[in-house]
Formats: sequence, C-alpha cells, structure tokens
Amino acid sequence: MQMSAETRKKLRQGLCVGLAGALLALFLWFFKGLDTWEYKTWDWRVQLLARPGIATDNIRIILLDQDSLDWAKEVNSLSWPWPRELYAALIQYCKRSGAKALAFDVLLTEPSAYGVADDEALGAAIADFNAFAAGSVFLGEHTGSRNHWPKDVTASNLIVQGVEEWLATAPDQKMVLPRATLPIAEVSQNVDVLCDVQLSPDKDGIYRRAELFHRFDGHNLPIVGLGAFLAAHRDTDAQIAPGHLRIADHWIPIDSSGRSILRFRGPSGTHRMISAASVIQSEIRILQGEAPTIKDLSLFKDKYVFFGFSAPGLLDLRPTPVSGIYPGVEIHATILDNLLANDFIASVPSGITICLILALAMGFGLFITFFNSFFKSIIAIVFALGLPTILALIAYEVGYWLPLAVQLTAAVLTLISGLIVNYATEGRQKRFIKNAFKQYLSPAVIDQLIQHPERLKLGGERRVLSIFFSDLQGFTTISEGLSPEDLTALLNEYLTAMTDIIHEEGGTVDKYEGDAIIAFWNAPLGLPDHGCRAVTAALRCQARLAELRPAIKARIGKELLMRIGLNTGAAVVGNMGSYTRFDYTMLGDSVNLAARLEGVNKEFGTYTMISETTRKELTEGFVARELGRVAVVGRKVPVTIYEPMWPADAKARESILTRFAAGLKYYYAGDIPSAAEVFAAIANQDAPASHYLTKCRSLPESLPADWQGIWIMTSK
Repeated sequence: MQMSAETRKKLRQGLCVGLAGALLALFLWFFKGLDTWEYKTWDWRVQLLARPGIATDNIRIILLDQDSLDWAKEVNSLSWPWPRELYAALIQYCKRSGAKALAFDVLLTEPSAYGVADDEALGAAIADFNAFAAGSVFLGEHTGSRNHWPKDVTASNLIVQGVEEWLATAPDQKMVLPRATLPIAEVSQNVDVLCDVQLSPDKDGIYRRAELFHRFDGHNLPIVGLGAFLAAHRDTDAQIAPGHLRIADHWIPIDSSGRSILRFRGPSGTHRMISAASVIQSEIRILQGEAPTIKDLSLFKDKYVFFGFSAPGLLDLRPTPVSGIYPGVEIHATILDNLLANDFIASVPSGITICLILALAMGFGLFITFFNSFFKSIIAIVFALGLPTILALIAYEVGYWLPLAVQLTAAVLTLISGLIVNYATEGRQKRFIKNAFKQYLSPAVIDQLIQHPERLKLGGERRVLSIFFSDLQGFTTISEGLSPEDLTALLNEYLTAMTDIIHEEGGTVDKYEGDAIIAFWNAPLGLPDHGCRAVTAALRCQARLAELRPAIKARIGKELLMRIGLNTGAAVVGNMGSYTRFDYTMLGDSVNLAARLEGVNKEFGTYTMISETTRKELTEGFVARELGRVAVVGRKVPVTIYEPMWPADAKARESILTRFAAGLKYYYAGDIPSAAEVFAAIANQDAPASHYLTKCRSLPESLPADWQGIWIMTSK
C-alpha cells in the first residue's frame, strides 16, 4: 500500500524529533552531565530489588559494635584500643566453631599498647587458624608506609594471569598502589592471605563498586571480601582480561578501571551479624568450663566469617545505595556474597545503550507525532517514562546496569520537542480546520477532523452522500407580516433548533438560503449509517418544530410548517470557490434531486419525502410508505418516492397506510376508478390520498398506452 504524502511527512517529522532528543541526551550522558541523576535512579533500583542471594546465609559478620565497647569498658575496664588478646579469643572461637574462613577488616599497623606478648598472642591465634585473611594494607604517605614488598612476608597467593597486559591497556593506574602500610610482623607473617581494605566511592560519595584486587610492587592484594574466599580455597587460579576477571570458575564483570558493580542484598543486617562481645564472652566461658553465651553451636560452622567495626566512633560506616549508614565490613561481605553467587552487576555496553536510546527516542517521536491528541499525549508521556524504567528494572534482574537517566532524558526531550513541533505545525492545521468548518460542522465532528486531518481532502472528491433540503411553507407571506427584527429572531430560533439536531446526528450544514437549510451526511467524515442518520434528523426536526409551533403561532399568528426532501447518491463534495473565499459544499445530480423532492411534497400534501436510494439505507427501525413514482423537472428517469415515519406513528395509522397502498397499486395498474374509490374512503384522513383522489378525477377516461402511474412534475 502506497504511503500518503501526509504520512511520509509525519514519519520524517517523528524520526527527526526522536533523533534530536536522542542526540542531546547522549551528549549529556557522554560528558557525565547525567551522572548524579543516574546514581539516584540506580540507588532506587537497588532499594527496590535488593534481596538475599543463594550464598547470603553462608556468611556471618562479627561486629565490634557499641555494645561491645560498652561491655569491655564496664565489665573489664578496658578502653579503646583493646588488647589484641581479645581478638585472639575471637579467632579461637571461630576455629572452635568450624568456620570455613575468617577475614579481619581491621588495620593492625602499630604495635599493641599492651606489649609484645599481646601481639604474639594474636599472631599465634592467626597462625593456628589456617584460613585467615587480614585486611591491613593501606595506601598513603604516613609513618611506616613503604614502596617495596618486604622479603619476610609471603602471605599473598593470588596470581592473576594477564594482569600486566591488562594494566598496559587500562585507562588509569588506580589499581596499582605506589605505597602501602603493612600490618605488624606478627600479623603479616602468619596470615594466609594479606588483603587490601580500601573501598572507593563513586564521585557522589556512595559506595556502589569495588576493585577486587590492587597491585603493589608486583604482588596482587585481594580486597577483603575476595581474601576470605582465597583463604578457604588455596592456590586459586585467576585471570584478567578486558571486561572480566575470572576467579577459579567465577566470572566477574569489571570496567576499564577494574571495578565491579556490587549487587547489594538489602539493608544493613541482611547478612547475619553477631556482637563481638558475645563471641569473646563465649570463648572465655568455654575456657572456664562454662556454657557459652552463644547458644547456637553451629552458627559459624562452614561459614565465611568477617570481623569489622560498626561502632560510630571507630569510623568505618559508609553510605551505600541501600543505607546511608552501612558498616564497611558488610560491603566486603557483599563482595564475597556476589562472588559465591556469580551475580555481580555488569554494565550494559555503550554501543547497545546508544542503539537503545536512538530506537526509543525515535519511537517516542513517531508516537507523539502520529498520536497527538491530549489523551494520547498523556499516554505517550506515561509510556515514555514507564518503558525505560521497566527496561532498567528488567536489566537489573538479569544482572545489568542499564543507564536509566539517559533514557528518561531522551524520552522527555523527544516529547517536549514533539509537542512544540506539533503545536507549530499541527496546531496551525487544527486552527485552519476549526475556522474553516466551525460554521457548518458540529464541534464533535470538528474534533474528529482535527485528530484525523488525513480524512479531509481539500478540493473536490466523489462520495455517496445523504442529502437534506428543507424549506418553510409560505415563508414569503409570513415574512411580509413581520418586522426585520422579529423576522430575524424567528429565523434564528428556527435555524438553531434544526441545526442542533442535524449536528447531533453527525450531519454537515452546507448553507442557509433564507429559511432553507441544505445539509448532508458522510462527508467530510465517513458515516456508514449516513442514510439512517439523515432520516432520523428529518423526523426529529419535524417533531421539534411541532413542539415550537404553538409558541410561534402565538407570536406571529400563523402555523410554521416545514417540507424536507432527502436523497442518497453520488456527489462531488469539498472546498469549492476561489483561492480567497470558498465553501465546503456539494455538487451533482443527486443534490438536485433532493432539492426537487423538497418541492414535490406540495404535490402529495406531505412534509418529509425520501427517495428510493435513501429508503434502501434504512434499517428495521424505520417505516417508509411508498407515495408514488414521479418524474421531476430535469430528469427523464422517474423516481419512486416514500414518506418516512416512526414505527409508532405507522402502527397508529396502519389501517390507512394499508388502504393507501392498495389504492396506489390500482393507480399503477391503470384501474383509476378502483384507485379513486380507495383514495376517496380515506381522503379526509390522509393528505396523500386526498391529492391522489384529485389526480384521479383529473385524468382522462382513456389512459395512454404506456401508462405506468408516473406523476409528472411540471415545475420545480
């Protein structure tokens, strides 16, 4: 099917609007102008969809919380920092409980204030554990920092294949630590995995990602969360390449800086937490032969255990998408959780994002261009905001960070641009249509034309119309007896009442000629039931005039009666006239016939007359009695004419109508005496019968040989 010029124009307009919106949004996205908004939309997604994973229950966190500090001070008179033999007791309890691995998110870079024996006790406990990761490497220029790896420290068993090649192509070298501060010898020489505790926030200060390892002086230092895994799985092989890091059989998506996006499991406390005081008390009580404070003896059995701080004064609380206050150690636990579940979040490749933005924006551009009504514009806005959001949520569920802010920006820019362009182009067209048709179309039809201007063809087009002509009986005489003011008031009242009915039935008023009304149905908008609508309008107009008649007669002293002629047939309809002045009107033989039928009413004593073509358009809800066959002026072919009426009226006059039909049959057959006899019996009750009786009496006794009962009209 060939595309119309109007459709091609809208197609180009919609695509251009969408392309412009997409390019502007992508420009803002490329130059980081949407990052703040994107971070907020991401945090909303995380909060909405975060839930425990398959490995969440395999992780425990021991927190040195405020209750633990209070216990140490009130019960044992110990101030901060604690003696390290308390840490040793905690480690011993974890070993006793069967923990799979233990990771300390604690910096132990200075000797204990309680003496060398205190540090040695901690070192002995670490050496005895056999799956211990110490997070005590810190980047910075401060006392004790160094730029070389000490020869007596061997606790780093993470070998990453391809790391040198990957670093050579990395856009920055943030993963390489120029200096580091290592823990005390008692720790660094006894741990199984020496880790890095550093976590880097995004530029808005929120922690959403993590580098899984850093490199210092040729050694790979895993983050604490990964260190716990390595402590339990010795000699794990690893490999790095653009886009991913492989740890054993776990594949982790990384960006060009080596960072992974974390999938948070929920608010703080989603991983089961235990107060450090309870653990230490339990170990002390066991050593004293008493029942431990912790009743669940399997609490740490085969679990990965982390130890860290949550007391406010110890300064290890971080803002994350799921909580503004989140223990740093729990971020490390989240890293391990994601690793075990293989569900780190990956970034959607930029190429896919760009293609998606272009497709969505141009789709929205086409939508707002082709469907530009107020209601559909609201739908477009809801859809434009909802679809990107749904896509982003689905992407999160399957493990991807699909940028949402740029999608929403592209959608909003496209919709705004589309509305502006529509106003500048479609608005002008709508104003033209409204001004051109407001005189002869109902507001409802004008609204439809505004929504579907393609249905309006300026100029002429051939269509089947149902055509309406009406005239007031004896109006010339009536007007001569009225002042201009009274005549104007009468016409305005009459024409308004009739026009309202025509518009309500979907008709188009062609023009007024004095008291005459010319209208039609099925243009400019198609109406499949135009014949029924036209007849309905005619009957309603007669009924409305009957209601107005008593009041009008009281004013002017005369009856106001209206004759209507209806015909259905092909005509040329459209805007016709000069370039500076035109009317939406119709031309054709079918129009002339409708006008003639209005006048033919006088010959039959009727007030509403329709042609056979109009009668064929009627449904079972109408009754139309045949009046006769007439040959109107200007037409050689006779026309069968009918008088329409409501079914209730036909029922009330059923006897008269039946007898009239019998008389008409005699008349057609040339049996004039029989016809006259039938018509005479009902002439006082039926105007058409009375007129036929007069006609029968005027006919010669000898009828023409080609008699067909045609009533020949000699005037218009």
